[in-house]
Amino acid sequence: MRTLSYLLKKEFRQIFRNTMILRMIIAMPLIQLLVMPLAADFEIKNINISIVDHDHSTYSTRLTNKIIASGYFKLNDYSNSFAQSFREFQKDNSDLILEIPTNFENDLIRRNASNLSIAVNAINGTKASVGSAYLTRIISSYNSDIRMSWLQSQRNAVSPTIEVTNLNWYNPFLNYPFYMVPGILVILVTMVASYMCALNIVKEKEVGTIEQINVTPIKKHIFILGKMIPFWIIGNIVFSIGLFGIARFVYHIVPIGSILLMYLFLSIYLITLLGIGLLISTYSSTQQQAMSLAFFCMMIFMLMSGLFTSIDSMPAWAQSIAKVNPVTYFIDVMRMVVLKGSGFTDILPQLIIISIMAMFFNAWAILNYKKTS
Repeated sequence: MRTLSYLLKKEFRQIFRNTMILRMIIAMPLIQLLVMPLAADFEIKNINISIVDHDHSTYSTRLTNKIIASGYFKLNDYSNSFAQSFREFQKDNSDLILEIPTNFENDLIRRNASNLSIAVNAINGTKASVGSAYLTRIISSYNSDIRMSWLQSQRNAVSPTIEVTNLNWYNPFLNYPFYMVPGILVILVTMVASYMCALNIVKEKEVGTIEQINVTPIKKHIFILGKMIPFWIIGNIVFSIGLFGIARFVYHIVPIGSILLMYLFLSIYLITLLGIGLLISTYSSTQQQAMSLAFFCMMIFMLMSGLFTSIDSMPAWAQSIAKVNPVTYFIDVMRMVVLKGSGFTDILPQLIIISIMAMFFNAWAILNYKKTS
């Protein structure tokens, strides 16, 4: 224990002596947590639409007003020339063109039917499909309103209707940052633990100080603990500032579940990530090599974690990768505890898996670390 305490003092002095490392460890993740949830918003709004109205009737005006009042669309131009609107379409000023034909109102009244044309800019496939779905839903709602008004006027009585009541559990106001902030906080803690641990050890390889330690009688596991414990503590500090500082006061996210449960999982999760960082350092001779390997791992962790894309919608091979990705389980646990208030039994499967990963990666790293005696 005495040897370990000396190593810990050395590590903390080395970290606090380098102000750039402190900025990378503390300031950068917190700035990213402030900015990323605002930028990584997949709720599509402000879809630019051009409306070509050949009819200029009461019905076409009501339809136009209903589309704009939905809050999802911005009217780019309103004209009676498809060619003019299509030029805006080609300039990427419009995402959709809705063409209302001549005699739109007359056809509805006399023939009980009319046609609308929708042109979609499908370069951005997501925006195109979502925007088209929004517009189709609004037109369908408008069609239902017309039918209901006709039925009421014909019968002079209130027609039977079906009312649907939506109840949004866990995120009542559909606030997208509530979904993203816990996941982004996990990614930032992951970056601190894996990147910094790997770079710290490889830097000592480059400087040559690690060779001086290798020839001492310090046990291999004591040396590794001395490298891991400081970044385990720093990971907890970054997590605490992000959860109780930025998440609470900027995004007004208050965990519903047990905070101690989150820290229990965080403690084991950090051991797993520090083991991965240590493993990267054993295969790297320079900081450039370590950064390249760590960047590769981080990209896999981020893209295959379910942070941006639902794992259920991934192909089978990608789901297999997600199952061996430690970030996947911590993001699940964070969203379960913070938003749903899940308890220990709910997260027990994830806790068991992450514990197995912690033992596996650290055992691999210790066995792979070569110390000359």
